[in-house]
Amino acid sequence: MLDTYENVSRPTILVVDDTPDNLSLLSNLLRELYRVKIATSGAKALQIAQALPQPDLILLDVMMPDMDGYETCRLLKRDARTVEIPVIFLTAKNQVHDEELGLRLGAVDYISKPVSPPVMIARVATQLRLLKAQQQLRAQNHQLKLLVAEKTQKLNQLQQAIVLGLASLSESGDAAKLNHLRRTQEYLRVLAQRLCRHPDFANLLNDETIDLMVQAAPLHDIGRIQLPDWLSEKRGKWGEAELALMRQHAVLGREAIEIMEHCFGGPHDFLRFAREIAYSHQEKWDGSGYPQQLAGEAIPVSARMMCVADVYDALISEREYESARRHADALEIVRAGSGVHFDPRIVHAFCEVSDEICQITQRFPVQAVPAQMQMVL
Repeated sequence: MLDTYENVSRPTILVVDDTPDNLSLLSNLLRELYRVKIATSGAKALQIAQALPQPDLILLDVMMPDMDGYETCRLLKRDARTVEIPVIFLTAKNQVHDEELGLRLGAVDYISKPVSPPVMIARVATQLRLLKAQQQLRAQNHQLKLLVAEKTQKLNQLQQAIVLGLASLSESGDAAKLNHLRRTQEYLRVLAQRLCRHPDFANLLNDETIDLMVQAAPLHDIGRIQLPDWLSEKRGKWGEAELALMRQHAVLGREAIEIMEHCFGGPHDFLRFAREIAYSHQEKWDGSGYPQQLAGEAIPVSARMMCVADVYDALISEREYESARRHADALEIVRAGSGVHFDPRIVHAFCEVSDEICQITQRFPVQAVPAQMQMVL
């Protein structure tokens, strides 16, 4: 049983040569240290190399009929299954250009015939040590990647928790409004994932930028933290002066995020998207929004998407002077705002993912919100 285990645990060498005497000689030299497989042609060598368990190293003769060693090596290195198997050429061709060709094709070494047994054994051992080191390095790199991915995920979760916690302050910590943040965040995700296939948005929207926009979305009303308490606690309709003061939340939000950018010490896409969304999500496609009266393409894409998400969520929420709309009715109002309030392409995409939007409202239910906590659009 011990002999069998030791034999299986030994590295496997595939010896490829069309001459029986050479195969016998090489096999006898190697068998004491390694498991040995033999092939008498390039085609057979490919077949053995592709089968499991694969050889750890290939000793390959160059001069063979039908398919020579160079072509065999070329095919081995072209196949993802065999590309990592080290190849050592054994040949009587000892011109410099022959060796250069072999190495260029991907061989790791080139041994001239007649073979010197000590030299061959030493070079085989060296390549197997290198192979083992490479395998260990790949395994360590894989573990490192898994560790980095895990740490990155935890950092993202922490960042998201901080963002939601900070954003909830702008909603007076109300649980129902926290669901508003979560819903609009998920609306933005499914909307962006649909829009990224549109040629007008494909250059901006990819997996990375979508994730950053989604993470930034809860900060869209962060400026409300700086508004006076009496404004958010006021019941009844607001006058023009009070509305004008409330609309300052967009400017205050931008200024708060600019402070974060300054503390960070430079630009960062997450903060850029947060600033765009906070400052411009109340702009309208026709230029009648606030605070800058931007119109059309001048409005950042992130803010255009947030605008649709925010308005839809306000429509399906209970407010002091308006009952909550059903999903279908809210969708019709959004559709009616296409080209006036909203970018028509974004409205079209929003309607295309309306089933997913409806599912999000079920995951994060809409609850009645006290009048003093309502958001003025």
